[in-house]
Amino acid sequence: MSQATSHYDWIAHHAGRRPDKLAIHDLATGRRLTYRALDARARQLAAQLQSLGVGKGDRVAILAPNGAEFFDLQFACGRIGAIMVPLNWRLTVPELTYILGDAAPVVLIHDSSFRDAVAALVAVTGIAHTLEIILGEASGSYDRALAAAGDAMPVIAEVHHDDVSTIMYTSGTTGHPKGALITHGMTFWNVVNLGIPAGITPHTVQLVALPLFHTGGLNCYANPVLHAGGTILLMRAFDPGQALELIGDPAHGITHFFAVPAPYLFMQQHALFETVDLSRLQVAGVGGAPCPLPMLKTWAERGVPLIQGYGMTETSPGSTMLDPEMAISKVGSAGKALMHTEVRVVDATGAKSGVDEVGELQTRGPNVTPGYWNKPEATAASFVDGWLKTGDAARCDADGYIYIVDRWKDMYISGGENVYPAEVETVLHGLAGIAEAAVIGTPDERWGEVGAAFVVLRPGANLTEGAIITHCSQNLARFKVPRTVSFIDVLPRNAAGKILKRDLRLLEPKRENTQ
Repeated sequence: MSQATSHYDWIAHHAGRRPDKLAIHDLATGRRLTYRALDARARQLAAQLQSLGVGKGDRVAILAPNGAEFFDLQFACGRIGAIMVPLNWRLTVPELTYILGDAAPVVLIHDSSFRDAVAALVAVTGIAHTLEIILGEASGSYDRALAAAGDAMPVIAEVHHDDVSTIMYTSGTTGHPKGALITHGMTFWNVVNLGIPAGITPHTVQLVALPLFHTGGLNCYANPVLHAGGTILLMRAFDPGQALELIGDPAHGITHFFAVPAPYLFMQQHALFETVDLSRLQVAGVGGAPCPLPMLKTWAERGVPLIQGYGMTETSPGSTMLDPEMAISKVGSAGKALMHTEVRVVDATGAKSGVDEVGELQTRGPNVTPGYWNKPEATAASFVDGWLKTGDAARCDADGYIYIVDRWKDMYISGGENVYPAEVETVLHGLAGIAEAAVIGTPDERWGEVGAAFVVLRPGANLTEGAIITHCSQNLARFKVPRTVSFIDVLPRNAAGKILKRDLRLLEPKRENTQ
């Protein structure tokens, strides 16, 4: 009979091994936490949570912009066997009401900027306890609780790799969000899977810009860096100019950065991009959505090849990664499966797809979720023979490299032909006057569906719908060319920077360019 693998606390480890090493620099407050200080905060919070009745398996939610408190909570929960529930602060009170009703946390930790929303949530959900964070001050009930704990020691729970550490609610196109179960083992295997190819060591310094309620913020590469004993710099919210200044500042010595495509796009469009010193960046990772080839080429020309990878909340999130030395020769690829992960591309029958044939990407391994909170039907529907059905369309080349084509749900069929919007968007990004672009399928009586492009122009650009469609006609098969082009001021995005294509369907088309 095999023995369950115990969960180990790497913050406590580094507090004993390198106590004075800087673990977290919270840029919004200027707070600099050594591993000794972070260990003490996790211990104090764990003791206070236990005093409020939180036990093993109980949930503790957090609603806040990026801050060190996320890591206080993560490692406090690990010590007492509780489960962290990070909340998307862009959601409305009704949306959060559903999530809190589903997760039923004992305690809700929140930033003071959400005080009114939390009051409404407590009134509806009956959450027993709240702790408030006040930015840059020690007067909030959260900081007072840590101070009151003093030297108190929590009762350490017996926790294993198969125990749930986090519930992350994923946004869906229909219905309510699902709470993906993240185990301690998943986080550990992600640390191993991503940390080795990304070259993460105790000397790593990462700028963390993605929201920490998102798996990309927590795990690409914040947790791997803390596991290694390195340093993370936390941005409360992403700003392209500030990010470039921080990366270029030798005093910070930033070696690693990770983002979805949008932040890279915003940085390359910033005035500082051409002059800022990017030479200290060893790894700049990108994932979360297909990355337009023009963007990859722009960053490569500045000496920073963007290292593409693929993952999702349910895979903790790393699943594939392109080795840095292949960034140019396999440009556009999401790489190969990470060390402790398997991936495959299958057709509609479940058979392995041929070379460069588009099929569904599936994955399995110790980094994959065991399922969804309170949703056994959704769990059962997401797996086939132990493989997680990702819902992403992909192809595999002759060398075994994976290319993400698009989300299956974003694909549309025009005249019997499959059209993947990501391919059309790459062509659109090749026009110098276009800052951003997104394509969706819309109903058409003759062809079933046709493409509708939504375009954000660069300042001063004077592109017309006709010019854009002509450009597409010169670079795409006829059935892939968008039928219409709408000019908008900004693309709708979620907090992680992903384009919300369902929201594009609600926009009033603006067919003529009046800029």
